[in-house]
Amino acid sequence: MRVPDDTENAVRCVDLSVSRSGRGQAIRAVDGVTATLPVGGTLCVSGPTGSGKSSLASVLAGTRDRSIAVSGGDAFVTGISVRRPGRAHRVLTYRTGYVPQGGGAALPSRLTVSEVITEPITSRDRRVNQRALAVRVAALLDEMHLPLGAASKFPYELSAGMRQRVAFARALILDPRVLIADEPLANIGLEVRHVIFDAIIRRQQEWGMAALLVTNDADLARELDADRLILRSGHVVAAGDAEHLDWTPGMKSTETLLIA
Repeated sequence: MRVPDDTENAVRCVDLSVSRSGRGQAIRAVDGVTATLPVGGTLCVSGPTGSGKSSLASVLAGTRDRSIAVSGGDAFVTGISVRRPGRAHRVLTYRTGYVPQGGGAALPSRLTVSEVITEPITSRDRRVNQRALAVRVAALLDEMHLPLGAASKFPYELSAGMRQRVAFARALILDPRVLIADEPLANIGLEVRHVIFDAIIRRQQEWGMAALLVTNDADLARELDADRLILRSGHVVAAGDAEHLDWTPGMKSTETLLIA
């Protein structure tokens, strides 16, 4: 099977619409989003609660969430369609590292930290070299400023901030071409938030990893020199870079009001 690839754009959304279903009628969570994230670039997606940020991130990460589905347009992550990935879905999730909203809190409680981090590998190949895997886990724990002894602990034995960093380590274990993180700094203290910046920037510089971050933290966008996309009710209302946003006509450019 020949898997599509795109060496220029890590993510390309073309009039993408996403529907979310629940107990009632399906609603349009994302409506007609067109945007690109180049290889090695960073895009911060912002907006108020209910704007469709998390639905967008989930679809782009290729999750199997049955409550959301592409209902219009398409998006391509490393060249693979998220609307109809087919057999390439396995490659899509290999190329993409994903930290969902509340990722630290959602870690499997019955697995040790080491098992949580390595699950993206062991779920694909259970014959992997365990010694090499242990070295890889130790390197990621060290990078996330977590004690090596955390590998044998269970997530509930760690603080919320430590669990969030474990979720990051898990997302990075496969050296992804695209990192998608929803509220990446949740529960992470100011004294260690640089760990996340450093991990992203180092991978961008070394092999051109792209990063799509769902966050309302404008300082984070500036620190990472990221492009920005602001949603409201599923629509793009502003786009630009870390210093300047172009707003759609009729929208107030008061960011504090928009993301409240």
